[in-house]
Amino acid sequence: MPSPRRALLIVNVKSRSGATQRDLAIARLKAHDIEPLHRECASRHELAPLIAHYADKVDCAVVGGGDGTLNAAAFGVIEAGIPLGILPMGTANDLARTLGIPFDLDEAVRVIAAGHTCKIDLGIVNGEPFFNVASIGLSAELAHELTGDIKRRFGRFAYAIVALKVLARARPFNATIVSATKSTRVRTLQIAVGNGRYYGGGNAVEKDAAIDDGHLDLYSLEFKKVWKLALMARSFRSGEHGAWREVRAVRAQEFDIRTRISRSVNADGEIVTRTPAHFSIKPGAVTVFAP
Repeated sequence: MPSPRRALLIVNVKSRSGATQRDLAIARLKAHDIEPLHRECASRHELAPLIAHYADKVDCAVVGGGDGTLNAAAFGVIEAGIPLGILPMGTANDLARTLGIPFDLDEAVRVIAAGHTCKIDLGIVNGEPFFNVASIGLSAELAHELTGDIKRRFGRFAYAIVALKVLARARPFNATIVSATKSTRVRTLQIAVGNGRYYGGGNAVEKDAAIDDGHLDLYSLEFKKVWKLALMARSFRSGEHGAWREVRAVRAQEFDIRTRISRSVNADGEIVTRTPAHFSIKPGAVTVFAP
């Protein structure tokens, strides 16, 4: 599509750098001949309706924030039928990493101004959207502990600090994984269902995962000893953890996860629902600006 001329701009001022970069985002968009219509949004639940409301007044929606803010915009841009521009202002910025969008604000605006778009898949868990990963277990516990204050104080190091605390008290739980072909009972530390390629600040969901491949990648960490996870650090970065005997890896378009005790589900860093959880995918549902 041609370079957009009018953009609805929404910046999460509660994200790590949102408050300081809002005015800079407005200035940079104007410098690239894009007129921003800036609106505040009080909560992630109001983001999609806000975008849909301005559908006939703008050419695109530009959202600045972390991955949790971006996934909250997904249903809004789908309903409005407009592309999503991404300004990475969060802690992990894994969607931007997956799409090759620079973390530098001016360079990210250049991507939007260039006007090149692509269609990407959207994961859904119990009706809630996610771009990167939705998970049960360790990551959900981490999301509970990873407060906004900790993110602002420690940045990307916040993940490592909180992860050590979560791992110290981690215990396996019982779950049932249901796909189109089988139902499996497991005892696991974490079940993660990936849509995109990256999560958790650069870990790969699976070595061949892509955000436009039309399927979900599930892995289950079935370790009896938590300390073994330390041996897998390099495998997680490359997405080769599925080669480990204790890691169950499954690829499908839909999953159902049931747990004996209802557990929280973390989608792109936000606790959005609880088990039982149904996971599905909308192939090519969201149009985004990308290099």
